[in-house]
Amino acid sequence: MPSNLDILQQPSPNFGERRDGQQPELIVIHYTAMDSAQAAIDWLCNPEAEVSAHYVIAPDGEVTQLVAEEMRAWHAGVGSWQGQGDVNSRSIGIELSNKGDHPFAAAQMDALEALLVGIMQRWDIGPDGVIGHSDMSPGRKIDPGPKFDWLRLARQRLAVWPDQRPAEADWESCAAQFGYDLDNPNCFAAFRARFRPWAEGLSDAEDARIAARLVQAAGRD
Repeated sequence: MPSNLDILQQPSPNFGERRDGQQPELIVIHYTAMDSAQAAIDWLCNPEAEVSAHYVIAPDGEVTQLVAEEMRAWHAGVGSWQGQGDVNSRSIGIELSNKGDHPFAAAQMDALEALLVGIMQRWDIGPDGVIGHSDMSPGRKIDPGPKFDWLRLARQRLAVWPDQRPAEADWESCAAQFGYDLDNPNCFAAFRARFRPWAEGLSDAEDARIAARLVQAAGRD
């Protein structure tokens, strides 16, 4: 992991003040679903798009900042996490240049890790505060998708991942405690896509065990 980053600046007009005095407590990871990082940057800086993110990371690891971390970028949209909406006001958004159909480049992941370390230190965000767009908006969004290496981040204490120890619990109660919105009918699919994408069928004991271990990893048990 690189110890520091040279961050390019391309300011976007698409931002505002964080509402109600909120500060970042989440980091939301996205993929751009566009042909190149520059195409994504151009779109995120277009006033007509009415979308933005704080950072864009290219496959070669080049990092571009579009919105100051203190400000509210327009990246999350409709959704909630841990029972609260307006995720934009309490998060920092990172866009990875990728269409979601191929693995994320090593240089890109290296840059992401270095960027996360700085953001998490500046805003006192724990590993459980690093989530995917699909986590807070199941069904509406699927990024960063099945090709994203969450386990790699977890090994660096930059995200959470369930360990293999046994646990007995109810999936719904633990998933809600971790942060998923059970009123969204797609939240189980989002959970599976991130933590157990190879599994099929209805929720089972292994899903419940994973959810319980996530709650413990996040320090919410």
